[in-house]
Amino acid sequence: MGNPKYKRVLLKVSGEALVGDGQFGIDPKVLDNLAQQMLRVMGLGVEGAIVVGGGNIWRGSTAQAKGMDRSTADYAGMLATVINALALQDALEKNGITVRTQSAIVMQSVAEPYIRRRAIRHLEKGRVVLFAAGTGNPYMTTDTAAALRAVDINANILLMAKNKVDGVYDSDPRVNKKAKKFERLTHMEAIEKRLEVMDSTALALCMENNLPVLVFDLRAPNGIEQAVMGEDIGTLVSN
Repeated sequence: MGNPKYKRVLLKVSGEALVGDGQFGIDPKVLDNLAQQMLRVMGLGVEGAIVVGGGNIWRGSTAQAKGMDRSTADYAGMLATVINALALQDALEKNGITVRTQSAIVMQSVAEPYIRRRAIRHLEKGRVVLFAAGTGNPYMTTDTAAALRAVDINANILLMAKNKVDGVYDSDPRVNKKAKKFERLTHMEAIEKRLEVMDSTALALCMENNLPVLVFDLRAPNGIEQAVMGEDIGTLVSN
């Protein structure tokens, strides 16, 4: 396949993307497809870390709208990301990948605490590192956690794997069939147009640290491999 364009990547997988064709929970087929792609990517010499969301199990904003305290709802969401991370860890290991899961909330029985230097060392040794529990703080999305971890580990690009959406559009393509897809955007354009790339805090963090963001469909065949090779896929957001 040639030489990959990016040596170290952070993949953000939304919780909704893990649902697959279902309505809730985790589809084992999605996990296995993700694990097989990561195995091939690792074979190219790419160092990979993953941040996973929790929206397939719990959405803090929905619970808050029904009267739950916002901080409590967000902490519950962090636990949902840990469940997803453990499921993904199992799928990766079954495909022969060495994995380390690090959690922003200390839970020694199931994950290491997040330690930046340790995470980087794992990557250098060819291990996939899963970052769970977001940033460990309420009011912060897993998009922000992904941007923060990507900057922290000196990733070359942040890969945003979406659910059944192959890039950034000017409106929801699942609702509006005439929605326009953007091939390229700057961070500032995405912020000013209020496009659904990620939340504004995460976008601003990427912009300030000159971190490119590639938005693509997780279900696309070989999408992760195409992304690390720098092929024309999805929407690239950069400075």
